[in-house]
Amino acid sequence: MVNKKGKGLGRGIDAIFGEIDKESATDEAVEEIGLDEIRPNPYQPRQTFDEAALADLAQSIKKTGVFQPIIVRKSVNGYEIIAGERRFRASKIAGKDSIPAIVRDFDEAAMMEVAVLENLQRENLTPIEEAQAYDMLIKKLNLTQVQVSERLGKSRPYIANYLRLLSLPAAVKQMLNNGELSMGQARTLLSLKKKNKLVALAKRTVSENLTVRQLEKLIAQENAGAQPKKATKAKPKSPYLRASENQLVDRFGTKVNIAQSQKGTGHIEISFTNTEDLNRILAMLDVNID
Repeated sequence: MVNKKGKGLGRGIDAIFGEIDKESATDEAVEEIGLDEIRPNPYQPRQTFDEAALADLAQSIKKTGVFQPIIVRKSVNGYEIIAGERRFRASKIAGKDSIPAIVRDFDEAAMMEVAVLENLQRENLTPIEEAQAYDMLIKKLNLTQVQVSERLGKSRPYIANYLRLLSLPAAVKQMLNNGELSMGQARTLLSLKKKNKLVALAKRTVSENLTVRQLEKLIAQENAGAQPKKATKAKPKSPYLRASENQLVDRFGTKVNIAQSQKGTGHIEISFTNTEDLNRILAMLDVNID
């Protein structure tokens, strides 16, 4: 992995690229490369681009040109974009034939990480795009969630919460991508036990503009209806138990329930959505099963 200024990619986008303006004035040459010789980054996590924002950028480029060079690498047939795809797209809209670029030698792993980092730090990915970016790093580079969190400067529960979104039905993912559902609403929907009702409840959430708290109540009622009725009403939890639950939820990135009897005995329940989620929790507990 080529990186002249650092030992890894986890220190942020500036650590990877350096100060572009300073470098282009010293040891790196800026070239004018034809737009028809350039292809987008195959690992670009962004699936959709804001057309209005691109049009505004294109108008700016028509008037003043591209001030910051894009970063590319040489490929078998032309060049591939490492960073700067919005400038590349806007230049095409503006009718430009070429764009200023700096050519760098990046391998596949570096190119993949840079694509994710640039989008996370310079643009707003949708929650699903962000989740897919983390999933791609894990699968393509054979990384663990811990390694991804360390490289990107995110907590492990943060990464895990995004990855859980990928288990949502396609229709719900689309609602999240379109901005109809919020991240909080989507995470809450994951706690619904009857998964065949997920899409219908997501549509209801959108149509009735339900808040996360309202959605939580609906799901609690739905989940309770699927279980046998308890003989006695549960005693309200103490502030200490509720605070402890909240800390464990933040730690494990999933639903946690602490129950305590009048005698002081009790149990802790940690929920998981699938085998991968279970393995993630076991790893956090340092439980190794051969």
